[in-house]
Amino acid sequence: MYDNRKITVINASDVSSVDFSQVLETSADTLRYNNDNTKTFVKYDGAQPSFLSGKTEYSYGDFVAILQDEEGEWYPNL
Repeated sequence: MYDNRKITVINASDVSSVDFSQVLETSADTLRYNNDNTKTFVKYDGAQPSFLSGKTEYSYGDFVAILQDEEGEWYPNL
């Protein structure tokens, strides 16, 4: 189902440059941020959109593992 899905992390300061017509999120309001609100990520299927050129691309499975790392910056601090 998510074989072709990719994720790219971006700085929060770069959100204004996101072309939401090329990613699966619909607006800046639907983005998830890391614990200190300095980074977020966008998901897309297929090729990396040009506005993300040069940024690290993760497979869906690899990024889910990052999100689930209890010691990581993306794990919820409840």
